[in-house]
Amino acid sequence: MGIDYRQAARRAGQVALQVAAALFLTSVAWVLVYRWVSPPATWLMLERRSHRPQASYGGLLPEGASRRIHYSFVHLDEVSPQLPLALVAAEDQRFLIHRGFDTEAMWKAAKHNFGGDGPIRGGSTITQQVAKNVFLWQGRSYLRKAAEAYFTVLIELLWDKRRIMEVYLNVAEMGDCVFGAEAAAQKHFGRPARKLTSAQAALLAAVLPNPLKFQAGSPGPQARAKQRRVLRNMRRLGGTAYVRALLEQ
Repeated sequence: MGIDYRQAARRAGQVALQVAAALFLTSVAWVLVYRWVSPPATWLMLERRSHRPQASYGGLLPEGASRRIHYSFVHLDEVSPQLPLALVAAEDQRFLIHRGFDTEAMWKAAKHNFGGDGPIRGGSTITQQVAKNVFLWQGRSYLRKAAEAYFTVLIELLWDKRRIMEVYLNVAEMGDCVFGAEAAAQKHFGRPARKLTSAQAALLAAVLPNPLKFQAGSPGPQARAKQRRVLRNMRRLGGTAYVRALLEQ
């Protein structure tokens, strides 16, 4: 008895559609849950917990350093308004007006990177970084970038800007095994996140591109220079009034 290839292909197509529908519904439910529930952990937290980073960042930590994760989720109204302002000023100045992707920033980053003038720049928005940090694994691949774009769209559709900022400032890595504003404020400055000054908030935002190299607790000349640039951007944006709509949502 011969194989009915047409029927087999039809069944395979039905299975593929069912799997795709299940993955879609699961991803929507996952994003919806985190609209109200604090993420218990991220993939990067688990990776940091399991082993010391292999990248060279000056040998600032001993080999036997503790791998305990410092992470305490706080709501946006428990954080100094200087910090969301600093994050917008440093990472994504069009955060309040874009819908997840900043094509202008992406185009500028692409031109800079193709020109080979200085270090590589990224064009990721805060929403894209939330998608990457909360829902995805670490690494670089076309599959991961596609998944990042997909989750970015879902986040913008299902969350408001306040929640996006709230999750971002809680899950962003701000030191080895240190995640989020509260843990970073306590670890680096010995105070709660609600008492961060503008200079301290700018320093936390300044080290975000590489918090294992540019440590907020012992900043070097490069971190200080970036901190000054962030402070200038914060003033240029008009101070905390710029993020007032975000804070009052």
